[in-house]
Amino acid sequence: MRFLSLQSHVAYGYVGNRAATFPLQRLGHEVWAVNTVEFSNHTGYGAWKGRAASAQQVGEIVQGIEALGQFARCDGLLTGYVGDAALADVVLDTARRVRAANSKAVWCCDPVLGDIDTGIYVKPGIDTFFRERAIPAADLVTPNHFELEHLTGRKISTMAEALAAARTLLKGPRLALITSLRRGDAPADTIEMVAVSKDAAWRVATPLIGFEIAPNGTGDAVAALFTAQWIESGDVADALGRAASSIFAVLEATQAMGERELQLVAAQDRLVAPPRAFTAERL
Repeated sequence: MRFLSLQSHVAYGYVGNRAATFPLQRLGHEVWAVNTVEFSNHTGYGAWKGRAASAQQVGEIVQGIEALGQFARCDGLLTGYVGDAALADVVLDTARRVRAANSKAVWCCDPVLGDIDTGIYVKPGIDTFFRERAIPAADLVTPNHFELEHLTGRKISTMAEALAAARTLLKGPRLALITSLRRGDAPADTIEMVAVSKDAAWRVATPLIGFEIAPNGTGDAVAALFTAQWIESGDVADALGRAASSIFAVLEATQAMGERELQLVAAQDRLVAPPRAFTAERL
C-alpha cells in the first residue's frame, strides 16, 4: 500500500514521521513523508534546534506529489502534529486533493494536543481546529486518553465513559481509536487500546511497561500500524491486536535496552513478528 504522511520530523529520536514511516516500510508499504517541522529532537527534552516548515512549503511539496499523478494510488493519508492555523488549512486541502483522486483513500487524523504528563503543548486554537474541522472530515481519529478528554470536555475513568466520549467524535469518522486508555476500573498494571464505532467496540489490553521517562512517539507509531492493518484486512479486531502486539514488542525491547527513544530499528524483527500476540475482544 501507499501512504501520504504529513507529520513532524526529528533528526534524533522517533516521533511523527520518524515513528510512522519506518514501521510502515518494514511492513512492506510505501510512505511519502512530508515533514511539517524539522527539529533536532522532540520537544520533550526541553530544548531543541530547527524550525517549523512554512505552510507554503508543505503545500508545494504535496502539490508536487499530486502532479506526478500519485494521489490516485494513495491508500491512506496520515496527519498528526499541526503547528499553526495556516498549516491546518494545508492539511484539509491535502485531504480534499487525495480524496478527489481516490475516494477510497482512508484519512487517519491523529489529533496531537498533549498527554497526561505534559498537558497541552500546541498553540491555542489547534484543539478547535481538530474538534470542528479536521475530525469531522476524517475516516479514523486516534486520540490518546488525555486528548479524548480534552476534545470532548469529559472526564474519563470508566470504560462506559470512554466509549461514550469516543462516540461523540463519530460525526464523520467511521472509527475512533483510543491509543492509551488508563481507566480507574481496570487493573493498575495494564494499559488498553480501544477501537470504537457507532455500534460496536473492541478492546485489547497489554501489560504496562514501567519507564523512568516514557518514550515519545508511541501514539504516532500505533496510529500508522493500526491504519495499515485496518485498510489491509478490513477487520478492526485483527488490526487492533496486531498493532498492540507490535508496539508492545518495541516497548519491551526499548525498556530492556535502557533507552529513552523507541527502538524501532533495533526491534524491527519483533515489530513484524511480535514474540507475544495480544488478541482484541469485542465489548
